[in-house]
Amino acid sequence: MKRTAVAYLSLGSNVGERQANLSLALDRLAGCGLTPVAVSSLYETEHVGAPYEERPAYLNAVAAVETYLSAPAILDIIERVERLGCRERATHHAPRTIDIDLLLLGRTRLKGDRLTLPHPRMAQRAFVLLPLAEVAPGLRLPGGLTAAEAASRGPVAAQSVRRLDWPSPRP
Repeated sequence: MKRTAVAYLSLGSNVGERQANLSLALDRLAGCGLTPVAVSSLYETEHVGAPYEERPAYLNAVAAVETYLSAPAILDIIERVERLGCRERATHHAPRTIDIDLLLLGRTRLKGDRLTLPHPRMAQRAFVLLPLAEVAPGLRLPGGLTAAEAASRGPVAAQSVRRLDWPSPRP
């Protein structure tokens, strides 16, 4: 029997029916060996990057998923789910129907061209830390802080984020 681990995924959408995009992505991930055990509330945030352009606001969430898959296999699934959601990678900060990032996978540490774990910028982003702290407040992040501690500190605490409820229960 394969060992399972908990992975944390950040999901975002700022194009079309944002909430429906997130729900569909979660459903597709669940059908691919990534079993959701917790999903945060929705968090609405302004677009990060490219401040010179007007961009639609994002809806974001974090899902804790149980899996037996490796990090590269999870990344393959994420990219497939993004393609199914009609994500186009035109530019780095382009609007997205769905954007999924692998934040953490158990104690896995990787540094490569395609994937770095833990996610190198998660500690700088309120739209990641606030929902992560909701689903796993005591989770120790690189640097030793818990998700809840990191979410309440410095620049992250100053970022504008609005918490919303899902209209129907998520796992």
